[in-house]
Amino acid sequence: MSGGTWQQGRFAGKVAMVTGAGSGMGAAVARQLAAEGARAVVLADVKAEGAEAVAEGIGVASAVTLDVADAATVDMAVEDVVRRHGRLDVLVHAAGVDDPKAKQLIADALVEGRPPEVTDRLEDADWQRVMRINLDGTFHVLRAAVRAMRPERAGAIVVIGSSSVFDTPVGYPHYAASKAGVHALSQAVAKEVIASGVRVNVVAPGPTETGMAARTPAALRSGFADPRVRPYATAEEIADIALFLASDAAANLVGAVLLANGGRFTV
Repeated sequence: MSGGTWQQGRFAGKVAMVTGAGSGMGAAVARQLAAEGARAVVLADVKAEGAEAVAEGIGVASAVTLDVADAATVDMAVEDVVRRHGRLDVLVHAAGVDDPKAKQLIADALVEGRPPEVTDRLEDADWQRVMRINLDGTFHVLRAAVRAMRPERAGAIVVIGSSSVFDTPVGYPHYAASKAGVHALSQAVAKEVIASGVRVNVVAPGPTETGMAARTPAALRSGFADPRVRPYATAEEIADIALFLASDAAANLVGAVLLANGGRFTV
């Protein structure tokens, strides 16, 4: 378990939903919510088998197939949580995608000792896929969560952003742009909905050991190795930060973007 296990009961009686819960940070968040007393945790993921496998090990969890890019499906999934459990107290949005093709182009350039050449090779479909899932998906999830929480005048939403918003990695413009949009969207919504008792905050991880990171080419992974900073974060470490933001201990944090990159850079 992660370092937050000493706070047993921090989410006692809460109803929670986690997107991207079939692996990585989302799975770690879901497990920790259950360990800290949530009475129901709904695990949502585009890959049903992943969410179901994680849910099997969590007594209070259930799994649902969810493509966050599909607005109607997101609405129905959140409405179903409220219908079955009476409310939605916590939502952690961890669903997102990277671009393996762009990563490979960057890695190839590193190996060959030349600057990456990616932007002119990006196709419309590459751009649209990243934007549709990362940015549009975040809007769909935020909107549905606010619709569920505003009538109760309570709730906490945590969005997983990215430190790439700040260092804008060379050769990764579409991903950085999508996550910058996620940060701005989340902060704008946060300023609006706090008047209704709903808090929205963002975690901006740096390199983290997830399935996405495991698919990163070796040359690119080695580029992140730096003995002066902490190594790749674990999914559990990022989950601890997300759940701090979702907890009552963060009551005065609204629209925060917590940079969690192990000291690689500051902003």
